[in-house]
Amino acid sequence: MRIDAITIFPEYLQALDLSLIGKAARDGLISVHRHDLRTWTHDRHRTVDDSPLGGGAGMVMKPEPWAEAFAAVIAEGRDELGADARPLIVFPNPAGRVFRQDLAQEWSAREWIVFACGRYEGIDERVYEHLADEGHEVALVSLGDYVLNGGEVAVLALTEAIVRLVPGVVGNAASLVEESHSDGMLEYPLYTRPARWTDPSGAVREAPEILLSGDHGRIAAWRAERSAERTRQRRPDLWDARG
Repeated sequence: MRIDAITIFPEYLQALDLSLIGKAARDGLISVHRHDLRTWTHDRHRTVDDSPLGGGAGMVMKPEPWAEAFAAVIAEGRDELGADARPLIVFPNPAGRVFRQDLAQEWSAREWIVFACGRYEGIDERVYEHLADEGHEVALVSLGDYVLNGGEVAVLALTEAIVRLVPGVVGNAASLVEESHSDGMLEYPLYTRPARWTDPSGAVREAPEILLSGDHGRIAAWRAERSAERTRQRRPDLWDARG
């Protein structure tokens, strides 16, 4: 998988060099390319924004540098992947579709994703129209019903959610099967050694005895019950959606 990210803060995305994402890149499972949007400006101030037409607060990102950036990044990607390669272009945007685990799973099979990190009040709407008219697949996604200062934090989250599902990135693939949202449910409670723990206040806290039984059938049933109970209590929307 090739990942490109266009941003005015490429250093913000250096966290992608760490942990499993960084290891996946070093192992050749993915490649990550960060691009500074200001590379495609042509004035001495390297301007990427202007005031909104019609008035209003804040600034809007200009279409010209974005159009040039996409043209250059897509050309670079096709040099690597082939002339027929088509990226999925993703804009983190609070007005977009809510990003969920099923979308992460779907996108983990993509060969090439280009992320576009907006800032200020957002990106000129004509950029989306231009890309669509060029025949590109464009997706606007939101992490939730709140607003961030820019798209970089969202791209870090999106990339981690997607790339960890790429085969070979997570060492124990079975761990992906039972975690929260993998089947529309929240994950069951987790425990480790010691089975009996005295917390700093002096309270003795014991792990559920069934987890020490060695009876994997009963353990699986217990985990399923706790998963259902947790989902009903914490996320009734998920529970109700199961029909």
